[in-house]
Amino acid sequence: MSEPTSLAWFRRDLRLHDNEAFAAACDADRVVPVYCVDPREYGDRPFGGPDSFDFEKTGAHRARFRLESLSDLRSSLRDRGSDLVVREGRPESVLPELAATVDADFVTVHTRPTPEESSVESAVERALRDGGVELRRFWGHTLTHLDDLPMALSELPDTYTTFRKAVESAAESTEQGDVGVGSDPAGRDPLLEPTVPPLPGDTPDAGDLPAVSDLVGNPDAESQSAPDERGVLPFDGGETAALDRVESYIWVGDHLREYKQMRNGLLGADYSSKFSPWLNEGCLSPRYVKAEVDRYEDRRVANDSTYWLVFELRWRDFFQFQFAKHGSDFFRREGIRERTDIDWRADDAQFERWAAGKTGIPFVDANMRELNATGYMSNRGRQNAASFLANDLRLDWRRGAAYFETRLVDYDPASNYGNWAYIAGVGNDSRDRSFDVRWQANRYDEDAEYVKTWLPELDALPAEYAHEPWKLSDEEQATYGVELGVNYPEPMVELGGSSE
Repeated sequence: MSEPTSLAWFRRDLRLHDNEAFAAACDADRVVPVYCVDPREYGDRPFGGPDSFDFEKTGAHRARFRLESLSDLRSSLRDRGSDLVVREGRPESVLPELAATVDADFVTVHTRPTPEESSVESAVERALRDGGVELRRFWGHTLTHLDDLPMALSELPDTYTTFRKAVESAAESTEQGDVGVGSDPAGRDPLLEPTVPPLPGDTPDAGDLPAVSDLVGNPDAESQSAPDERGVLPFDGGETAALDRVESYIWVGDHLREYKQMRNGLLGADYSSKFSPWLNEGCLSPRYVKAEVDRYEDRRVANDSTYWLVFELRWRDFFQFQFAKHGSDFFRREGIRERTDIDWRADDAQFERWAAGKTGIPFVDANMRELNATGYMSNRGRQNAASFLANDLRLDWRRGAAYFETRLVDYDPASNYGNWAYIAGVGNDSRDRSFDVRWQANRYDEDAEYVKTWLPELDALPAEYAHEPWKLSDEEQATYGVELGVNYPEPMVELGGSSE
């Protein structure tokens, strides 16, 4: 009788620590780790439905980060006597062929709740079944496991506060021993890295990783995705860099103790954890982060900042479970709230000005230019840039979300589209979520240091003018060398007061 053989299908779980799907694959006597470079994830793609538009699926920054993450995973596997087989093609074609080549008994994968990802899983399952191979799914990208929710998915609250309180209350009961066996809302311990079995003798050549330019179809992609010295971090991809960042931020720099007070910063590496690129590409497990926070609380301090980092991980969970509940409804213009009372506009010229950071509103422009140059933007910046497009310009919020999908190094479909819908008033909150951009700029960039970093043409202006250059008289424009409409744009709209 032949020894059991498995395929470990890696997707956005590019790590060896706390990886249940990979650990399950390693229960076999032989395991082939494999990654499929799916062409549907790159190039121009249509955003379907009414008023459809085309957008670039994956930009250079995330493509670079992903390839670095794959290279790091391959290196780790080779250090353990294995390898990562990389193939370009649709998983439903690649995996059955590879399974047949090595006579695999089963394939393991981490499932995802978003429509595109789940449809690929279903196609793979059907194709494998035709060859007598089982697909085994695992849930492994949230802090709270899907099976450990204190309510049925159909009864999941649509507001974060209600969800958070329910999860926290259940977690407290678990810690006190009041919840029976079968679920653990307090959070499962991260899994140890498994012992990696050898590759089957008939495993084909591992294959080469593509270049960034190959994925995005741009010969200048490598240079465009290179780190910008003004960026908050270079964001090196991979599990090694992820674990280094956790060590640096929490333990070496001791920044966790002030996370809540510093998290709305705009410049520098350590105003927030910056874990999101590694979390969203699966190089870092949220359960590992929670375990490190718990250890920090035991050894150093437990305060509102240590709580708040876990609070933010639960926000991330919330949107994952919301997409598991509502599915593709989140991608509709009217959202899960069926809002038909908003007159969404289509204006290519205005959208392009927003995307290029040329709106004439410095705080918006600075954030968009940071995004374009680095693939990253602070949470504060994302809220203001999104609110300006959706609430001040009233342009279709989905197009803004799709632009973020292209550019963000830390893009996740549930978090990105969930937050955009939230800001646009069609998602998980019916209240007005528009932002007063002028107030926000003066509150969080009081000295205009951030604006001047990304808009050097405004460097000579005093802070109050750097945030509102349209207030400059002709004489002042001449004095400071800032001519509106020439070297900095006139504002697109007159900003009004709105919610904070």
